Amino acid sequence: MTQLHLDNTKYLHKLRFCKCVPLGSKHGGRDQQLHHGVDLGGDILTYCHTIGQTVPTGTKRLLAISPVIGLFFVLPLSLTTISLGGLTSFFIAWLSNFKLILFAYGKGPLSSSQSCLLAYFIPIACLPIKIHNPIESTKNEEHPCSEINERGLKSPMNYAIKCLVTVAFLPAYERKDRVHPVMINLMYCVYVYVGLEMSLAVVGAMVRTLVGVRLEPQFEEPYLSTSLQEFWGRRWNLMVTNILRPTVKSISSRVIGRMWAPLPASFACFLVSGLMHELIFYYIGRKEPRWVVTSFFLMHGLCVAIEIAAKKVFANKFRLPRAVSGPMAVGFILTTALWLFLPALLWCDAEDKARGEAMANQQIAHISKSLKMARDV
Repeated sequence: MTQLHLDNTKYLHKLRFCKCVPLGSKHGGRDQQLHHGVDLGGDILTYCHTIGQTVPTGTKRLLAISPVIGLFFVLPLSLTTISLGGLTSFFIAWLSNFKLILFAYGKGPLSSSQSCLLAYFIPIACLPIKIHNPIESTKNEEHPCSEINERGLKSPMNYAIKCLVTVAFLPAYERKDRVHPVMINLMYCVYVYVGLEMSLAVVGAMVRTLVGVRLEPQFEEPYLSTSLQEFWGRRWNLMVTNILRPTVKSISSRVIGRMWAPLPASFACFLVSGLMHELIFYYIGRKEPRWVVTSFFLMHGLCVAIEIAAKKVFANKFRLPRAVSGPMAVGFILTTALWLFLPALLWCDAEDKARGEAMANQQIAHISKSLKMARDV
């Protein structure tokens, strides 16, 4: 027990040193604020880990950790940047809170065998990661097109190509007045996807270095989807899916039976996703929601439910070829995203803030370089 305590203590110091949370630019007192935030987060999650060992599952444990859940909803209000506030609200206000709610009832990733150790509990609780389980992944067939290496990441070439694609868009961004608005919006969609995947991959690599375990990726090439069910269930933002789906499906199975449970379960997951996106967009822009993004997720929830019902009715008697179903699915996703999702993101001034932060970071880097050269002289 003493050795375990020492290991956990060393891990917490390593966590704080590496700051295994989304980081922003270091100007003013922001860096000091991040240090305090990391320390506070580590202490809070250590408290939750202790509650898990001393308080039985159920309502009592939920009441014990409910102040933490409330605090995690409030913390992102102190952050106003895209790079820091957006990811932190997604990590803490959404995923961490849902994991803690499941943890209160002895379910979810925080109740797994790996999470018994504090060194695993903290990163699993505060970051969108899932420790790779070869037996479970093979059984559930969670990754349909895996090119994952032993670290739980995709090949460097995969990430490099996606980065080069976004870089190739930069000239078009600078001359938006000469490019059709639809093309600009499509570039925005690609940028959101690549930016989110790269951010989560970087976080996963940091956690892999700290903890030393193989992690599962968050995206499985969503542009290769052949149906809406495959896109949302097996390729896009898998951590959210793995948190929401089991809980809602379990409740639905008890109410209406196993056969038709996926229908309301799937729709409920989309409803929750829409509401949480509204909350994250509020954290970013501090503007009243217009419920457009909720409409986007409700539309997709309805379409996925229809798709599931159709598959059950036809029972594989009729199936479109991949060359047809793939473009249809991806085309529908892009069309509805351009219609409903992207306007909601732009409404919270995400583009202007991201551009301003990038320029500020460049200025800070230039000033730092100049100061370093002056000191060397």
